[in-house]
Amino acid sequence: MGAQRQVFINLRSQTAGLRGVQRYTAEVWRRLADRVATVAPSKPMNGVRGHLWEQTLLPGKIGDALLWSPANTGPLRVANQVLTIHDLGSLEHPEWYNSMFATWYRWLIPELLRRVRRVITVSRYTQERVLALVPIDQSKVTIVQGGVGDSFHPRPADEIARVRGELRLRTPHYLLSLAALEPRKNLRRLLVAWSSCVARLPDDIWLVIAGASAPRNVFSNFEMGELPPRVHCAGFVADADLPALYSGALALVYVSLYEGFGLPVLEAMASGTVPIVSDNTSLPEVVGDGGIYVDPFDPDQIAAAIERVVDDSALRATLRARASQQSRRFSWARAAAQTWTVLREAMVS
Repeated sequence: MGAQRQVFINLRSQTAGLRGVQRYTAEVWRRLADRVATVAPSKPMNGVRGHLWEQTLLPGKIGDALLWSPANTGPLRVANQVLTIHDLGSLEHPEWYNSMFATWYRWLIPELLRRVRRVITVSRYTQERVLALVPIDQSKVTIVQGGVGDSFHPRPADEIARVRGELRLRTPHYLLSLAALEPRKNLRRLLVAWSSCVARLPDDIWLVIAGASAPRNVFSNFEMGELPPRVHCAGFVADADLPALYSGALALVYVSLYEGFGLPVLEAMASGTVPIVSDNTSLPEVVGDGGIYVDPFDPDQIAAAIERVVDDSALRATLRARASQQSRRFSWARAAAQTWTVLREAMVS
């Protein structure tokens, strides 16, 4: 099977649960499955064991074939490699990460970027940061933006009500924050903003925070602290329930401090939800004119945006239409086609 193919995909990251990087990998891989062979550990290997497998055993499994490593990391011994970089958070903000993780990646990523044949970044912002932090030729770096799955579209009222009931949401009128519980997602400032404006909102408006705890072997310890009034923590939400959860929200509040792309924002837009997003990093590339921008370091701006979107139904309707149109610019089919172009060029260069 794989011996007849010239490209292998490094799937070590797929043992780490379905986060943004894993979703990107799965979606693009599914569309290239007939053209690439897979290489992965025989059993899930996270943390140090996973990196040891990747650095020591993986190179011997692919011979002279081209390797595509789609998840920020790959084997240093394989120069015949295309590496996808999603963000450089561990280089630029090591304080957000487990110290061992940050130290390893701050050394590994620059070394990989210098050694591999080609680099893919998922946004213009990430491309700019790669070129600013590591002296490599710009022609080596190609932007391939992420996409949005067909399941993300506005859902009917009965499905929204079912998911709302399963998650024990107390009201049909809510704003949604969907993010792993980690430092860069800026949840503390969001809660400060919510505390300052909740008394001015209608009594049936709640903030729903959905997302699992971040893995401790990757991120530094994070606690949200005491919650203000009318905040519901839904925890992990199954993939099948996300479109309805997005669809039922008045807005998605996504005020992250740092994003390489921002898949949840794109998924929310495709589901008919207005995004309130940070005005920094990659998010303006994704949102275009389909959302409200705020300074993520300013809780007063976040609070004002929340009040504005709750109070103005005409604004919500306008932004929903713009967001839906903007979301159609992104597709996994296009991402896969562009990725294959880079892989094919790497094979002959």
